[in-house]
Amino acid sequence: MSTTISSREFNQNVSAAKRAAESEPVIITDRGRPAHVLISIDHYRRLTGQHGTIVDMLAMESDPEFEPARLDAGELRLPDLS
Repeated sequence: MSTTISSREFNQNVSAAKRAAESEPVIITDRGRPAHVLISIDHYRRLTGQHGTIVDMLAMESDPEFEPARLDAGELRLPDLS
């Protein structure tokens, strides 16, 4: 479900558009054709897969199953890029 408003209506009442975007996408038309979509930041983050801030992401636990291969002193291996 979505709400559709003209760009003129949007410019005249931005607050109403923002309130509507909290519950559903707001399609903003320009000369009768869809031109933009206004969505809440929570909806945007769900769509893009973003979760929190960079600080939150850095604080996440790393994969405990990851164990890099051990090299002997002075040993050099070329990476397998195949």
